[in-house]
Amino acid sequence: MKNIKYLISGIFLGVIFVKAEVISWFRIQEMFRFQSFHMYGIIGSAVFVGAVSVFIIKKYNIKTIDGEKVIFSPKRLNKGTVIGGLLFGIGWAFTGACPGPLYALIGSGYSVIIVAFLSALAGVWVYGLFQKRLE
Repeated sequence: MKNIKYLISGIFLGVIFVKAEVISWFRIQEMFRFQSFHMYGIIGSAVFVGAVSVFIIKKYNIKTIDGEKVIFSPKRLNKGTVIGGLLFGIGWAFTGACPGPLYALIGSGYSVIIVAFLSALAGVWVYGLFQKRLE
């Protein structure tokens, strides 16, 4: 019951993804072919909201819902990040779905996306095997 707030938030986010057509394979292909601004606008809005949120969290020392301090640690750019980003982008372009909308797509009845979901899980598993060598 402690995690019910996350389940409700996830369902709400899934509904937003469906309504905003973020999970639409056609919208994602339009983005990768530079034929539409739709996805760039959504991603750009998310980056802007995220940047403003991080600024506000840092400035006012805002804590989590559970009262924990939010800690931002610097990230190093390494070859693993570049390789992972390239694989992520290739997978996104091929499947038409990034990890977030996979759940919304499955929930919307697109059962073929289970293959992409299982592939994402396999990718996480492979990353776990090679994590130390990619740093």
